[in-house]
Amino acid sequence: MITIALPKGRLTEEATELFQRSSLISIDISQETRKLVLEDPRGNLRFLMVKPFDVPTYVEYGIADMGIVGKDVLLEVNKKVYELLDLKIGKCFIALAGPKGLREELLKKSEKIIATKFPNITKEYFENVLGEDVQIIKLNGSVELAPILGLSDMIVDIVESGRTLRENGLEVYEKLYDISARLIINRASLKLKSEIEGVVNCLERMILQ
Repeated sequence: MITIALPKGRLTEEATELFQRSSLISIDISQETRKLVLEDPRGNLRFLMVKPFDVPTYVEYGIADMGIVGKDVLLEVNKKVYELLDLKIGKCFIALAGPKGLREELLKKSEKIIATKFPNITKEYFENVLGEDVQIIKLNGSVELAPILGLSDMIVDIVESGRTLRENGLEVYEKLYDISARLIINRASLKLKSEIEGVVNCLERMILQ
């Protein structure tokens, strides 16, 4: 049996659809939202429903043989896993954003304060791409509040439609990285479980259609 870690939240429905279209499962995982361990009736696949940032950890330590996770998480946590496929789902981008109309003023500010759920990505971007030192404040959610309430000058966050930014008087200043879901594999499982190759091939064929 192959164990797959799936992220609870925005990617669950798209990942379920991908497995169903690939004829790998016969159950609708997205409808079983309260169960944390799900097994396909055919007995070939078992799914662990975990928080997105925990998916690489379960795969790295071999609790799960493979996992689906956003590239944003992989960039942030830097775990020892193989990244095998870009699944072309969950597309969005990481952006530097701030109050509407203040882009030029805030980008020229000498001592910037940035609020984000992604401190490592933010540090990498400002230090290595822009060559700037900035103060980074780690938040776990509702990052858009930080510049509104004066906690930070700007934010670095995931943007999908941009609606949340617009409804809170914010706008994108810079697009940092394109993001999509990736299939990751435990290094030992890839060598020891030959059936993993079949799952990967099914998913790859579906992506290319």
